[in-house]
Order: sequence, then structure tokens, then C-alpha cells
Amino acid sequence: MNILVINPGSTSTKMAVYEDEKPILLRTIVHSAEELSAFDDVLLQQDFRKQVLINELKQAQIPMDFDAVIGRGGLVKPLEGGVYEINEQMISDTLSGIAMHNHACNLGCLIAYEIGMEIPGCRAFIADPGVVDELNDYARISGSPLMNRICIWHALNQRAIARRYAAEIGQRYEDLNLIVCHMGGGISIAVHERGRAVDANNALDGEGPFSPERAGSLPAADLIRLCFSGKYTEKQLLKRIAGQAGLNAHLGTNDVKEIIRRIEKEGDEHARLVFDAMIYHVAKNIAAESAVLCGQIDAILLTGGLARSEYVVSRLRKRIAFLAPVHCFPGEDEMGALAQNALAVLQGKRLAKVYE
Repeated sequence: MNILVINPGSTSTKMAVYEDEKPILLRTIVHSAEELSAFDDVLLQQDFRKQVLINELKQAQIPMDFDAVIGRGGLVKPLEGGVYEINEQMISDTLSGIAMHNHACNLGCLIAYEIGMEIPGCRAFIADPGVVDELNDYARISGSPLMNRICIWHALNQRAIARRYAAEIGQRYEDLNLIVCHMGGGISIAVHERGRAVDANNALDGEGPFSPERAGSLPAADLIRLCFSGKYTEKQLLKRIAGQAGLNAHLGTNDVKEIIRRIEKEGDEHARLVFDAMIYHVAKNIAAESAVLCGQIDAILLTGGLARSEYVVSRLRKRIAFLAPVHCFPGEDEMGALAQNALAVLQGKRLAKVYE
């Protein structure tokens, strides 16, 4: 089975071609700020990014002949985890901005659907998008009936890492209680209770620990006062929640290697304070999730780009190792996870769900 995988990010597009489980092409195409500045809206980048993908395939002499194309899922309606066949309703919801977010991940669904339509017999999928919602009823309730809690998290990578850990210890993901923490530009922490993510934070929209690019939870009354201060527009304040927030806002960069260099080489105590505070809040949020499982935790899994940093991981271990064994899976396995999800459907091992 030939499978094309598409994973758009804010400044890059990752693509891969798999023959069954074997990757025969892996590319990360970086888009310059100048290239992207030509588009006022992320969704307007669809044709540009699609053509870049096609050019890479031509250069690698790989024909446009696939059994399936699978894209990173976008911010559509909350749904259960799994593989979804892309349909016109999903495309309509993506284009309408139903989740109120203009995020590059939405392009994965759009490009995959368009390519799938152009190839006879090719099916188009997404899998475990960031809006996967399997929260328990308690987790949905906030302190105001005007606002229910929702989750936007790294569902695809978290679930892939959880399954990988289960396979390594010879058990089923569905039989384990895990806390998984993905640490990247945003930080999501989820409780995986026997195969369902029953609690997770909204890592995009202002909940949980702050991160390299996100503000995390903020003092609510202060935020309301800021909204009515007249100093910022709505668009500017939303950037202060996601993008120009977290380490970026405090230290002027989201580059963790640069921050650690400042701390260790230059003795920058302000950078140390802010960076260690982020780690502190990550640990605190992991510990809070232990209450969801009543302390019955088989393991805590750390993943994402920040899991490559010994500085980060060692300080997290110090604060959370008393809860459960801590295992580290640096980076992310999204491309392989997407390919495996598509392959499972093509081989009849898993049914594609219908988006409604």
C-alpha cells in the first residue's frame, strides 16, 4: 500500500511516503517568513503548500499514485479519537472556522482531500486531530455555566507514544493508566485511562502550564480588565495567548537551546527564573492530573521537542518521579502514526469513522 502523509505546521510542511510501514521519503519543507507573508490567511496557503508537496514528489521521482493520503487533522468539531474519512462536511467545517482558530493544521485535511480526489481509487483520511474529545463529565465543568471546558491537545502524538510504550512493555494501551505530557511550542497534558483520554488541557487557547509560545492559564479577572483597557485589540490579545506568549513574551525567544545557553554560559538569572518556572508549572499540572486516576498510575510519559533537553527532563523527574515511573520519548512520531492509521484502515484492521 502506498500512502502519502501530510503534516503542515506554522512555518513548515512535513511530508512522507510510505510503502506499508516502510518510509521511502521523509521531508520537512521549511517556509520562509517572506513566502508566508504573501498570504493574509493561513487557509489561503493551500495551493502554495500543495504545489510544494507535488514538486518534492516529482524531484524524488515518486508518481502521484497512492492508495491513501492522510493529513494532520484540523480544528473541527470535537470528536472521538480514531481515523476519519475526509468528507464534504469536514471540509465545510474546516473552511468555516468552526473552531474559531486559524491554524496551519487545518491545511492537512484540505490538501489531503484535494489530492485524494485527483487520484482514482485513493482514499483521504485524518487521524486523532487536536480536537479529540473523550473527556469525562467532571472534566467538562468549569466554574461558570457560560463556558464548558474543551480540550485542544497533541492527541495524535500522545496516543502514538502511549501505544509505543505499551508495546515495549508487552501490554495493551487499553489496559494501562498513563499521564502523557507533550512538550513543544504548546504543552498538553492528558490522562489516558485504559485507552481513553478522559482529561486534557486546552493547550492552544489558554489552559495549563505556560510554554515556549503559549500563555497557559492566566488570572481571569486581570485578563478581563486587560481586554477592556483599550490598550490592545482582540487580535493582539489573542496573540498574547498563543504565539507572542510564554517564553517568547518573557525572554524574546521560543528557542529553548538559546535560553539554556543564556543560563549556562552567560549566567542569565532572569532567564533561569522564567525557564525553571515553566518546568515547575508543567510538573504541578502533571501532579494535578494524578488525582483523576486516584493515584493509580502505571507510568508518566514525556514527549515532544522539549523532551530532548536533559535540563528540562531532569528537573521534571525531580518533581514528579514520586508519582509513577517516568519514561522519556523525545521528539514526536506523528508521521509514522498517521501512516500506520491509514494502513490499518486499508488492511481492514480498523474502520474509518464518519464525520458528521
